[in-house]
Amino acid sequence: MPGLTIGDTIPDLELETTKGKIRIHDYVGDGYCIIFSHPADFTPVCTTELGMMAKYAPELEKRGVKLLGLSCDDVSSHKEWIKDVEAYTPGSLVTYPIAADPKREVIKQLNMVDPDEEDASGNQLPSRALHVVGPDKKVKLSMLYPASTGRNMDEVLRVVESLQKAARHKVATPVNWKPGDPVVISPSVSNEEAKQMFPQGFDTTDLPSKKGYLRFTKV
Repeated sequence: MPGLTIGDTIPDLELETTKGKIRIHDYVGDGYCIIFSHPADFTPVCTTELGMMAKYAPELEKRGVKLLGLSCDDVSSHKEWIKDVEAYTPGSLVTYPIAADPKREVIKQLNMVDPDEEDASGNQLPSRALHVVGPDKKVKLSMLYPASTGRNMDEVLRVVESLQKAARHKVATPVNWKPGDPVVISPSVSNEEAKQMFPQGFDTTDLPSKKGYLRFTKV
């Protein structure tokens, strides 16, 4: 479906959550925020995901990243569901807010509708969507999974690290990159600029074209 995508400003919606009312822009603040939706409360894959989000929350916090969940059920249902989530993933407390959207209005504005998933009444449900929102309140990355496929939190953490490195330095992360691996220098950076920007040095890969565009460094 058309709608919110990378580069768009996230709508500044007021949400009812398990932590009270919040406005999205105020909640994002000067850091990053991961907004992620779930098809419904008390469903198996979602229960495993929320617990793993809670487990990874301290690592994300170190990187200035907040979490904001979303499900179509109401706040009282969310609070009961959290008990199951915490029981399934012992030691991982759900300290992040989970927004309610019983009228299915928020999921439409955040482009989180799954056209193939409906509840017993025929109402559309959220997809397993995830937006990473930056300090400028713009969507930096989106992931969209069907209800049948749970997300990989190692991948979520990896892409957050990649986004933040790209924002701080003129670099990008190559295929299968993991935190700690070398990054590539943007083609917009000349070799002379690269020497100043990356005093630790960089390696240029020798390719048949001899264009010298594939330059690796560590940041």
